[in-house]
This record gives sequence, structure tokens and C-alpha cells, in this order.
Amino acid sequence: MAGYKISEAARLLGVSDDTVRRWVDAGALPTTGASPIEIPGDALAAHAVELAATPKDPADVLSSARNRFVGLVTRVQVDGIMAQVDIQSGPHRVVSLMSSEAVRDLGLEPGSLAVAVVKATNVIVETPKA
Repeated sequence: MAGYKISEAARLLGVSDDTVRRWVDAGALPTTGASPIEIPGDALAAHAVELAATPKDPADVLSSARNRFVGLVTRVQVDGIMAQVDIQSGPHRVVSLMSSEAVRDLGLEPGSLAVAVVKATNVIVETPKA
């Protein structure tokens, strides 16, 4: 079972080292008993899932797409007939290329609430070399 040092856990969760230490002290994250302190990988993964709870999806639709990222539009770059829209959903940045007409029709601008819906048949998963 993989264990992660405080600084690694903090980086992976997008929080400060002090926050991870507080969670350990409060019993919200267990440790492996190793020195320096390590967080078990499975416990860190479970905590990441808890933290990733997104705001309620404002859409009232049924969809086969399971990857829905509720967030705020942070950037809209229109260039002719195409546009790039950046959405920040928690620690995740989602970038979408769409028509400029779609940007206008949806009223997308920085600060707008938006839902990025991703339906992909190919997802690449990588792991760092040990």
C-alpha cells in the first residue's frame, strides 16, 4: 500500500501542509505509523473523493454523460468563428473549444456559472515511474 508524506498529500489534495496536519490531528486522516508521517494511499483517495463534492448541478436533465464539472467560467477568448472557454471546477480546469455563436447564445463570460459535460471514449491513465 502506498503512503504519502504530508507535503505530497497536500499537493495532491490542493491544500496546505498545515491543513493536512490539522486533518491528521483531528483524526480525519489516518497515518501509517511511519516516520516522517505518511498518509495511506487508500485513505487519501477516499478523502479526495469527499473533498471533490461539487456544487449542485443546476441542470435539470437526464444524461448518459457521468463526467459533469460544475464551475465558474474564468476566461472566454473569441477569435473569429471559434472560441475557447475555460471553466474552473474545484481544482480542475476544463477547457472547451466551441463556436463563437455558442458562446453568445449561452451568455458565457468570466464569472458565469457553467457545467462542462465530458463524454469520452478514450481516457489515458498514467502513473509516475517508481
